[in-house]
Amino acid sequence: MLKLSQPNIDDAAIAAVVEVLRSGQLVHGQECETFEKELAEYLGCGDVILVSSGTSALHVALMALDIGQGDAVIVPDFTFPATANVIALTGARPVIVDVRPETYTLDSDALESLVSGWKGPERLRAIMPVHEFGFPADMESINRIAEAHGLAVIEDAACALGATYAGGKAGNLADIGCFSFHPRKTLTTGEGGAIATCHPELAARMRRLRNHGMERTPSGMQFFEPATNYRLTNFQAALGRQQLPHLDEWIQARRDLAKGYLSNLAPLVEQGLLTCPVWDDGHSWQTFMVVLSPSFVRSDVIAALREHGVESNLGAQSLSVIGIYGDQTGNSTVGPQLYASGLALPLFEQMSTDDVQKVCTALNAVLG
Repeated sequence: MLKLSQPNIDDAAIAAVVEVLRSGQLVHGQECETFEKELAEYLGCGDVILVSSGTSALHVALMALDIGQGDAVIVPDFTFPATANVIALTGARPVIVDVRPETYTLDSDALESLVSGWKGPERLRAIMPVHEFGFPADMESINRIAEAHGLAVIEDAACALGATYAGGKAGNLADIGCFSFHPRKTLTTGEGGAIATCHPELAARMRRLRNHGMERTPSGMQFFEPATNYRLTNFQAALGRQQLPHLDEWIQARRDLAKGYLSNLAPLVEQGLLTCPVWDDGHSWQTFMVVLSPSFVRSDVIAALREHGVESNLGAQSLSVIGIYGDQTGNSTVGPQLYASGLALPLFEQMSTDDVQKVCTALNAVLG
């Protein structure tokens, strides 16, 4: 069975984890401190704060901006629910805006229309664009809209470590960027995440918020505010550190595989059986998702591909369709379509061009 994804963990990474386990220094320690510095250098930002997941990264970012009851934060309709869940957990309201069909990312025209005409009872505080599957959102437009209306911007770059946009790295294109190191991501620590920022005051507060609200001072450890325990372990950091030097090479391999998919699937696109994402040089290709024609039942296609030895799945959720953030069903048309017909295909850097051909041949047989 050709899997949907496969972590890339070599013997050196395993040995690094074993060394930390044997040291007994398992919680936040030197490996974490070093990994934060290496990630900050890679991203070109001032500070990186390691946390226990991509979800906790988003939660800490919102808390650091004092977003809560009476506030509203804008999110794209097509994303994993964690993006909106953390907003709801602060007491704020997630406001859903549709996405573009060719990129799966926030529709900046729809965003501008909503912000300019906002009449909700809550105060708009922030925009949380998602670089879906590693495709950079339209950050130039998003930042312009945010600046014009006094809104913060938190990048959900969970899938996009290593993606680029206008010469910069995703996650370092706004006030705060948040990453995930889940096993589906190109760089993984099992569970884990990180926050990037160029604002020292925000960085200092986010370090406290991930560590019980406490900070070491000349007079000893002091508690500044109620907070969480969202620390990453030292052995997880060791695992991440071993992968980071290979990240750009792995992303290039994924880009080459994505080009193979786009070329091999072109006949199915011409027949109107599916659509493919557009190419973007900065895309990091955490996932390759096509959109099936509405004439197909996705669950049937997934089952048929499995019979051909190919694992596949849906891509992400439509926040307006899952219906746990209040009635926002009229806000979107593209997001629900992607949720209903999006099909994620195998993509990981250890794949070969023959593997891509196998997937495309199977998909052709199932759809054709």
